[in-house]
Amino acid sequence: MRPSAFSYRAPISPSEASEALALAGAMPLGGGTDLLVWIEEGLAQPDTLIDLRQVSGSASITETETGVRIGASARLAGIAEHSLVRERYAALASACESVGTPALRAMGTLGGNLCQRPRCWYLRRNIPCLKNGGSTCPAATGENQYHAILGGGPCFIVHPSDPAVALTALEADIEICSARSDPRRVPIVDFYVLPSDRLDRETILVDGEFVSAIYLPASASAGLQRYDKLMQRGAWDFALVSLAATRRADGEVRLVLGGVAPRPWRVTSSVEEDVASGGLDADAAEVLADRALYDAQPLEKNDYKVRMAHTLLMRAMIELGA
Repeated sequence: MRPSAFSYRAPISPSEASEALALAGAMPLGGGTDLLVWIEEGLAQPDTLIDLRQVSGSASITETETGVRIGASARLAGIAEHSLVRERYAALASACESVGTPALRAMGTLGGNLCQRPRCWYLRRNIPCLKNGGSTCPAATGENQYHAILGGGPCFIVHPSDPAVALTALEADIEICSARSDPRRVPIVDFYVLPSDRLDRETILVDGEFVSAIYLPASASAGLQRYDKLMQRGAWDFALVSLAATRRADGEVRLVLGGVAPRPWRVTSSVEEDVASGGLDADAAEVLADRALYDAQPLEKNDYKVRMAHTLLMRAMIELGA
């Protein structure tokens, strides 16, 4: 399918960008590494692309009184290499560094990465499904090797973002701009929605809204942080399963899985508290990993994800709970 013609605008202020995005047929553009593919394949047909990279302050990384602000247009490569991020939020630096290829990291923006669409091959091939007007999820009984084992149903997508997993463990806030109201900040755990809540989108964003910045709290800085990612290939691939694990300076533990659910999947707080209590050996970590995955419901061809997630959890728990 030949892409339809569209116009291009590059606003320089948040208000101008919000007003432009409120127009019918407008879509936000960051690095374009995913959106332009959707357009080329006829899966997205915008009337106007609104380039957010020229918005004032949209690519800056700055220290604030309460932590660090990262503009949504900041490049993934720049975030991974930034001294402030590497020193205080190592899990995010590692997650950004694990995204795709060097070229994709050099082009891709943080905001675009957080808002990218699912990688489900049925959706991407425009096969009728619940997300494109169909009445069923073909992955439920079809080729579901890479689909959800947690939080799935009636659609079994997994969210593909690596940084989103780390940002959830770091309890980041997402700043959203709109032409209808002042900018607002929401916790990242409230930013993503499950298919059981809505099928037309993966985030709480509505037409005319865009992510303008990400705020990292000082309370989540430093401590022990790691981001682990298991892939089908050794590099340049999406996560089959990933894990962001942090132990903060105050001893609190956060464990968030990626590649297993329609949104970054935080382990239940009771498991995190038991890990934080310390003194874990391999047997105790195994019991806690079992508890963390108690609600897992693998599909016919992806039960391997349960074992992968279990392994990552045990490894992190032993390190964080030593």
